[in-house]
Amino acid sequence: MRGQILSFDDTSGAGLISGDDGIRYTFGREAVSPPAAITAGLRVDFVPVAGEATNVMLLAAAPAPGAPSATPGVPIDSYDFKTALFSFQGRLRRQHFWISWLICLGVGVVAGWIPFLGMLISLALIWPNLAFTVKRLHDMGHSGWLCLVPIVAGIVGFIGIFATAGASIFTNYAALENEDPAAVWALIGPMFGIIGIICLVQLGFLIWIGVTDSQRGDNRFGPNPKGE
Repeated sequence: MRGQILSFDDTSGAGLISGDDGIRYTFGREAVSPPAAITAGLRVDFVPVAGEATNVMLLAAAPAPGAPSATPGVPIDSYDFKTALFSFQGRLRRQHFWISWLICLGVGVVAGWIPFLGMLISLALIWPNLAFTVKRLHDMGHSGWLCLVPIVAGIVGFIGIFATAGASIFTNYAALENEDPAAVWALIGPMFGIIGIICLVQLGFLIWIGVTDSQRGDNRFGPNPKGE
């Protein structure tokens, strides 16, 4: 079982571990390997036996809040924009997801006012958007490939819009040329409906990954970024 050292008395050689199962276990110095300094915050792997932690193996230390981690994969509480926006590895907590999302949103809004260069910046933002979305999915315990859900929904939706518009124009060309209100509504009504569905899917996906809590403990993508 995994857990974290809550306290350790160097004089008595006894300490307390908080297991990922929510239960606290006592342990002694003799149960710890490899031999090293034992301090609060260290992540450990151990075998629980009747409320006592045995075969305690030190894994990694949790750095002080705000300090960078020297060990890859060790959770840190401070926001690292390079990791959050450009790496697809590891996990990303909700708070850091929203910070990343707001950064990309702000850059995208500003870029929209810059001719040509703004288009290039918008294309470049695809990478960080995918990066922090994939890591947020990892943090929830899901595959990063689920980030394709809103993208596929948008592509399928726009294909549907063009197909619907083409069919409407082909079947009601004369009425559209005469600006018949019924024909015009038959053209734009389904288009607005499809756009609405696309927006709902994408908004629902954003809310889902933005409010769902981190999966407790370590998962196949790495340790919990909140250290829980």
